[in-house]
Amino acid sequence: MLAKGELLTKGGSLAKGESRSRLGRGTVLASDLGVRILIFSDIHSDWKTLERLLSVEADYYIAAGDQVTWAKGIERAGEILRSRGGKVYVLPGNHESADQVAGMCARYGLHNFHERHMQIGRWHVAGLGYSSPTPFNTPGEYTEPQLAQRLERFGALDPLVLVCHAPPYGTALDRIREGLHAGSTAVRDFIQEHQPVYFFCGHIHEAEGVEARLGQTRAWNVGKKGYLLQLE
Repeated sequence: MLAKGELLTKGGSLAKGESRSRLGRGTVLASDLGVRILIFSDIHSDWKTLERLLSVEADYYIAAGDQVTWAKGIERAGEILRSRGGKVYVLPGNHESADQVAGMCARYGLHNFHERHMQIGRWHVAGLGYSSPTPFNTPGEYTEPQLAQRLERFGALDPLVLVCHAPPYGTALDRIREGLHAGSTAVRDFIQEHQPVYFFCGHIHEAEGVEARLGQTRAWNVGKKGYLLQLE
């Protein structure tokens, strides 16, 4: 089995694999002993949950957007995230702008992971924040063509772990209720065409914790429950 993971519903101490990392545009090396990546999203200023997630031992932590609501409290988010220092990689959701997240990362020693990717052993891990347009005109929204253009830079990466704020449209990961979906067609099309090994998202709270198989891609809406992925 290439990777294993578990949905996190409460805090706990987990054995940590050895790794070393450096963020660049495609340049991160890690040991061959296995790497744990904790991925979560949509904290929306729930600081106790954020602290609980960060109490879990992992080699990398990916915050997949909406740490706050309408960018309020972003400094507090940075203060908590820096407890894991250089292991933290942050995407903007639709409630933060890319500039706001980049500034927070610079101030608190975190990695801005928006529109970037890194290599962990043989794996490529890529991140894209923002959502497709919403009815609320939030700070972090792209049009579908903008999302598609930014995703395409990851198309040649294989094997790929893709983390987006936006879920793929018309799937269990973006289902608000029966017959109502609010994800991205660009994200859906990228997954259908390129079939990343793993895909993680957030944004649609009603689908938090949902797992889906999209062709050969194993996919999760992690929400603030979080998901611990182990790459081997």
